[in-house]
Amino acid sequence: MSASRPPAPSGVGARRACRKAVVRWGERRVAIGGDASIVVQSMTNTDTADPIGTAIQVKALAQAGSELVRITVNSPQAADAVPAVREQLDRMGVDVPLVGDFHYNGHKLLTEFPDCAKALSKYRINPGNVGAGSRREDNFSKMIEVACRHDKPVRIGVNWGSLDQRVLARMMDENAQRAQPWDAAQVMREALVVSAIESAAQAVALGLSPDAIVLSAKVSSVQDLIAVYRELAGRCDYPLHLGLTEAGMGSKGIVSSAAAMAVLLQEGIGDTIRVSLTPEPRGDRSREVVVAQELLQSMGLRAFAPLVVACPGCGRTSSTFFQELADRIQRFLREQMPAWRKRYPGVESMQVAVMGCVVNGPGESRHADIGISLPGSGEAPVAPVFIDGERSVTLKGDRIAEEFQAIVEDYVARRYGVPMKENP
Repeated sequence: MSASRPPAPSGVGARRACRKAVVRWGERRVAIGGDASIVVQSMTNTDTADPIGTAIQVKALAQAGSELVRITVNSPQAADAVPAVREQLDRMGVDVPLVGDFHYNGHKLLTEFPDCAKALSKYRINPGNVGAGSRREDNFSKMIEVACRHDKPVRIGVNWGSLDQRVLARMMDENAQRAQPWDAAQVMREALVVSAIESAAQAVALGLSPDAIVLSAKVSSVQDLIAVYRELAGRCDYPLHLGLTEAGMGSKGIVSSAAAMAVLLQEGIGDTIRVSLTPEPRGDRSREVVVAQELLQSMGLRAFAPLVVACPGCGRTSSTFFQELADRIQRFLREQMPAWRKRYPGVESMQVAVMGCVVNGPGESRHADIGISLPGSGEAPVAPVFIDGERSVTLKGDRIAEEFQAIVEDYVARRYGVPMKENP
């Protein structure tokens, strides 16, 4: 379940007031908007017609911390496999809600495969891809009717790569009548906002509760995303899903996503986020989840796992030992979180420092909950460890890494462990 929204950190604007939608599966409840915390979402890149492969990737994304996982439902074979994906996840003890991503033929798949419609916890509909002309109205209506029948929330996701052409044509005609016409980019942004809001109004008119609607308006440009969501936030009270539609690969995708979403989150805009990274060949799909979590955590909006503070290195740190130790400890902390989250409440906010020399090492280590200051070039081969601001022990020799990891484990158990109740 999503936690209640924490107070905004100093410097971050108050979260925009909006409705709250709830996504359910079994006993699991994920709240979006209202007073809920910002939700991290991700999407599989498997063929959904392969239920085992899809379930395995969903499990990996959920274990990494994704609170909603979207899967592609693009064919009869995929729709037929969705219940098997859900059943496999349930057998594995993975209760993360599944979101079905529909384009072009969603009206057929949702009506012809009712078990698929039931097994999904939420639908994503792109109003630009549901048909043209009168078919657009009929197809959209069928999808909303299914959502109403099964009590499922819907994300109405507008995308500038597949915008409703009727809305765009109307916006262009209106623009031509202006004394000072807007440029093409302004018209496109307005069309995105209008398409999302009008589609939501149509869904409500068809019987979908306003509390079952989430909106998104995806683009690939940082400045366009900021402009569109500022406008959308000011003109509706629906929860908003943030994310660049194609962020890109590696550092480019990470930087673009952080640059765009951080501005909006700082202004209190955004209720769910996804970092749409292009994976490296055979790369880990879960990386997009980690990046989304670290974005929220670095802004002080949520806490997911202990973070390691480490210096960048300089001429004083010719050894790579502190870099290797920082990486080892960060990976260790993340690997422990599925178990620690249940056993050690609050551990996700812990801060660990792994520093490389005497200049900032002792100071940064004292500021962290637990830290180590490793020797730099020409310094004595000792590594003082600081716990809660006080120097605790000094490590030496070839087993500094193993000894420090053991100290971290012991600290977590002592500080965050819940005392066992004595038997009466």
